[in-house]
Amino acid sequence: MAQYVCLECGWIYDEAVGDSERGIAPGTIWESLPDDFKCHDCEVKKSDTHLWQRLG
Repeated sequence: MAQYVCLECGWIYDEAVGDSERGIAPGTIWESLPDDFKCHDCEVKKSDTHLWQRLG
């Protein structure tokens, strides 16, 4: 499973962990996240692809 870092604030979305506070189950891959998904800390949108980097 991959991780994605928000280049704006450094928060990491880990596919293996998900985001329980937003109802994203563990194992949810990046491509399956809803289009309105945002960074947990600074609210950068998933659609702002230049502000996210895949780590693994």
